[in-house]
Amino acid sequence: MVSVPASEIGLALAVGFLLLSGLPLRWPRIAIPLGLFLGWTLLSLAFSPDPAGGMTQVNKMIVFLTLLTFFSAVRSRSEIKILFLAWATLGSYTAGLGLFQFAKKWHAAQALHRDFYHYYLDSRITGFQDHWMTFSGQELYVLLMLAAFLLFGSSIRKTIWIWLPCLVVIGTALILSFTRGSIAAAVVALAWLLWDWKPKSLLAFPVLLLLVFLAGPASLRTRVNSLFHPEDKIDSNTHRKIVWRTGWEMVKAHPLLGVGPEEISKPKVFFAYLPKDIPLPLPPGYYQHLHSIYVHYAAERGLPAAVFLTGALLMALFDFRRALKTLPPGRSDRRFILQFASATVVGTMIIGAVDLNLGLTAELTMFLVVMCLGYRAAAAPDEPIPDDAIPL
Repeated sequence: MVSVPASEIGLALAVGFLLLSGLPLRWPRIAIPLGLFLGWTLLSLAFSPDPAGGMTQVNKMIVFLTLLTFFSAVRSRSEIKILFLAWATLGSYTAGLGLFQFAKKWHAAQALHRDFYHYYLDSRITGFQDHWMTFSGQELYVLLMLAAFLLFGSSIRKTIWIWLPCLVVIGTALILSFTRGSIAAAVVALAWLLWDWKPKSLLAFPVLLLLVFLAGPASLRTRVNSLFHPEDKIDSNTHRKIVWRTGWEMVKAHPLLGVGPEEISKPKVFFAYLPKDIPLPLPPGYYQHLHSIYVHYAAERGLPAAVFLTGALLMALFDFRRALKTLPPGRSDRRFILQFASATVVGTMIIGAVDLNLGLTAELTMFLVVMCLGYRAAAAPDEPIPDDAIPL
């Protein structure tokens, strides 16, 4: 959540210590479709016009060892508690930093007598990250963790006064990031949690959203309105339609293996598949990936790769929901973790429709950790999470 290089160094050390520890090496079930996804990536790379140029994606595969290290080593509630406290603390601090950044940008726009919406959209809050999409994606995971804990956790009375304000700070920072995909994912995933908690609570949720909408700055209402009435020169609606159409042309031309890993980032490749009816110059935007995990991986690595990745998400959601049905009624740490993992899959799938979230190490690492948590909580009765007298 603070440094990707530090995280990667930590992962390398964790793999080494795991191999020396003598612990049995275990993988969660989601490793099967994800392994097929990675295998198909290597196949696509082998037939790519520039295999050397796609080696960065091979290096990124190391991140998937998070599944092995975390699932093998984290075995008790006290260890999960450490993760919870670390993410909640860092997420709240990062959100607070984001709010401070927002205030600075607001005052800067006022000093320059600039319209805040147009001034802010290309320089939004990022926390410790280098982009607002990564920032908002990480904050979404922490938001869902705290929400699931407050709704389903076993011991919240003594700590609700800590975690509820953290939830508000993180939610505020997420909203003020103006990332529509993450905000939409938060709304749907929170509604998912509320439905499982108390279905009638959903009746109050739209009222809360309306109050936030009305109480927020005018620029927030402009951002929401941009979903339906975008400005071509600043909002990304048109830009995303262009990259998705271009991706579809790539899929039609190379349905099995795609154009090759990292090939889309090359302008000559992108413009070779740009539909002829799209006028030049293109509107402002980032054209080195296709802003959707489904479209991008289908175009870059072939339809099977996109199917394997989507299958991994759906399988995890099914497994977590099935495990929830086996739990006795009432609050419990296992229920909290399974609900958190389920909501994370839902949120990830929604953001993935409009952004390459699982292609970014910072978000991918957190996602893989949550999947391990979910599968630990979904363990068979003969493989429970040990009780160690330290409540979450």
